[in-house]
Amino acid sequence: MDDYPLLDLFWTMLWFFLWIMWLFLLFKVITDIFRDHDLHGWGKAGWLVFCILLPYLGVLVYVIARGKGMSRRDVKQAKDTEAAFQDYIRKTAGTRGDGTSATDELARLADLKDKGAITAEEFEKAKAKVLS
Repeated sequence: MDDYPLLDLFWTMLWFFLWIMWLFLLFKVITDIFRDHDLHGWGKAGWLVFCILLPYLGVLVYVIARGKGMSRRDVKQAKDTEAAFQDYIRKTAGTRGDGTSATDELARLADLKDKGAITAEEFEKAKAKVLS
């Protein structure tokens, strides 16, 4: 421990942390290159080659040139994921977009049939529609 002072240890940790952060940014840029639907084949290939051959410069230029689009794509992906999750919850819980469940709808239809507002045939058609 005497031959490696504490300050050198802190510097090593700092450089290691910065290197890890740069790797994270490199992978983020590469995934963004493939996720971008506005950028087509040769554009994607060019950015990818630039980021692989000159990694520090390539990542820096990509973030400067396409950083706003990168954040927009992140936000869009988060919204799409949230919408898919909410849709999954609605399907799993058996509710529709308006918050009613199939059970509530069947109870309402049975009530309408009992009151005579709809016929038995209309009830069966509506019930089949609800259950499908």
